Amino acid sequence: LCNCSAVGSAGAAECNGTTGQCPCLEGYAGLRCESCAEGFYLERRSQRCRPCGCSPAGSRSTQCDDSGKCQCKVGVTDLKCDRCSDGYYRFNETTCEPCQCHNHSKTCDSLTGTCLHCQENTEGEHCELCKEGFYRSAHPAHTCHRCPCSTVASTGTCRIQPGETAPRCDKCKTGYTGPNCNWCDNGYYNSDSICVGCKCNGNVDPARSPSVCKPDSGECIGCLYHTAGFHCEECEEGYVRDPEGTNCTKKEATLGPETREFTTSAPNASKATTFPTAVTNSTLSPTTIQTVFPISSSDNSTSAFADVSWTQFNIIILTVIIIVVVLLMGFVGAVYMYREYQNRKLNAPFWTIELKEDNISFSSYHDSIPNADVSGLLEDDGNEVAPNGQLTLTTPMHNYKA
Repeated sequence: LCNCSAVGSAGAAECNGTTGQCPCLEGYAGLRCESCAEGFYLERRSQRCRPCGCSPAGSRSTQCDDSGKCQCKVGVTDLKCDRCSDGYYRFNETTCEPCQCHNHSKTCDSLTGTCLHCQENTEGEHCELCKEGFYRSAHPAHTCHRCPCSTVASTGTCRIQPGETAPRCDKCKTGYTGPNCNWCDNGYYNSDSICVGCKCNGNVDPARSPSVCKPDSGECIGCLYHTAGFHCEECEEGYVRDPEGTNCTKKEATLGPETREFTTSAPNASKATTFPTAVTNSTLSPTTIQTVFPISSSDNSTSAFADVSWTQFNIIILTVIIIVVVLLMGFVGAVYMYREYQNRKLNAPFWTIELKEDNISFSSYHDSIPNADVSGLLEDDGNEVAPNGQLTLTTPMHNYKA
């Protein structure tokens, strides 16, 4: 009897009369077709032989185990060895190649080799680039560090130039400069860590003062067009705004003298003393005054101007006033003292009369006043003055000798 397998043989009653080999169906082998042929495996659920289907390029053989899993080469995986394992790509007729991700990723696309999920701030097909805002340092190699560039002052990207060890920011924003864009550019100043444009009202020339204003405070440097102030918003001494309010023009002042009389008088003086003095009328600016000295009275168009500071002008005027007042007081005092002296001299007593019993004694002061007239001191016409200065009084009854 042939005893061929009813499942694996083509006919259960037919077999080779010499060898006894039954005619097997595809995928079956054995004398009676009772086992699976090479490249097939017995499916447990149906108890039939199924083809392994192993990939010729990815598997080591065509044989598979009872579950149908093939024996894969290195870097190849899956049930039929038809896909590259993680970390491998580009499955071809021979093998799978490892992913080229510079140790920043363990997986890549199995067909294209593009690295997936790059780590340590890297990007690119092979994780060979640093992300935006990071730069690749030389020590350790292939390590990306964050750029020292603020996104406020720059684009945030940087790189190490050949021959340098420190990174430089790629591009600074307007108003910033320096390797790391942390300095204020010319024409800007630091205001709370932000570079703000200098406010000089267009009165500073960058060619003369490149920085335009101080980088730490914003005070303008080198104000032009006769301007001054923190922001060159004022006119300097001796200049005022023109009617349009744009330019500073030199202020001109006209001095016109007026003569006034100051009269002083002394007691008992018969005549008043008059002192002419000049009072100057002028228009003064808050900070300066221009004094005009006439050169010729006939030529009103010709004059010389001299700038005198307001403080100096006040000091000069005050000094002149003090000197004039002192001279006036001295003169008035002298006149007054002289008048008093004259009055006292004229009204002083010249005679002293002393009565002693039967005679009268007179003392004369006319020696101290050589020009005094003593003849009129007595009303009697009979009085006589002796040459020695003694006065003889003559009355009807008595004669008195002095």
